[in-house]
Amino acid sequence: MPSDTAPVENAPDDTGPPEPNHVLEFPGGYTRSVGPVIGRFFSELRDGRLVGVRTADGRVLVPPSEYDPQTGEDVTDEFVEVGPAGTVTTWSWVAHPAKEHPLDRPFAWALIRPDGADTALLHALDLGVFEEGAKPPKFLKTGMRVRPRWRAERTGGIGDIECFQPEVTMINAPTRLEYRLKGGQALRRFLEGMSEGRILGHRCPVCESVIVPMKGLCPRDGVPTTEEVELPDTGTVTTFAVNNIPDPRAPEVPFVSAYVLLDGAGLTMLTLVAGIPADQVRMGMRVKAAWRPREEWERTMGNIKWFEPVDEPDVPFEEIKDFM
Repeated sequence: MPSDTAPVENAPDDTGPPEPNHVLEFPGGYTRSVGPVIGRFFSELRDGRLVGVRTADGRVLVPPSEYDPQTGEDVTDEFVEVGPAGTVTTWSWVAHPAKEHPLDRPFAWALIRPDGADTALLHALDLGVFEEGAKPPKFLKTGMRVRPRWRAERTGGIGDIECFQPEVTMINAPTRLEYRLKGGQALRRFLEGMSEGRILGHRCPVCESVIVPMKGLCPRDGVPTTEEVELPDTGTVTTFAVNNIPDPRAPEVPFVSAYVLLDGAGLTMLTLVAGIPADQVRMGMRVKAAWRPREEWERTMGNIKWFEPVDEPDVPFEEIKDFM
């Protein structure tokens, strides 16, 4: 042991006689031999691996020790690679980290049992960025699965593991899907009508309902439809939803998406409703299509921006209840 140690006393205060506070300091560090068992553990840490040692009765100790803590017997010379993932067996939250702590933000001390081990090791658990004084997050639980975060430069010590982190259980992957829709004969004809400012439907030969947009068959009777019917661009709101998530097609948030029963149609059509505050939209309200300028028309339903209210009396519920 180095001999250049120095006791340091704290300064007296006003509450009574000074109490000695002895600090043992080793300038240059304290050097000791670790032996073959702990030495193997540290050497494996330096190489980015966790190992334990097997006891005479088959248990695996991590961190390894020269003796079985339960029986006092020598351990075997069999080293077993464990983890690196493990399970939190217990934890303690540190809301106010001290300067001596391994992390400068709230974290947890945890006993972590690596996979394949029968004992646990104590280490810091990083759960993300929290403000100082924060309460432990709800997802911090006994049984949590964690993995070590290794330092880029390792020297052979428990500090080669910077900390442990929870295993990834959820991701947010930005996704964009772009595709071209090639319509069938009925849809092509419907979009052709839209490019001319006309709303076309098909009349079912069985129930005589007018289906719009035209589909080429009646969804009720399952029979082909071919008779074209041009419908007016006025209708009635049957049911609707108020949306608070932005949509590039909507004029503002909140906006209303609604099922509109066009005059003369037998099925409703999903569209936007605007020109009125969202909290004033109602079932039975009369609306009319708001078309984009003629020079902007294409073969698309987007030629109608949305439907707007018209100055007409609401349709009684009894007349639209079958279209809800």
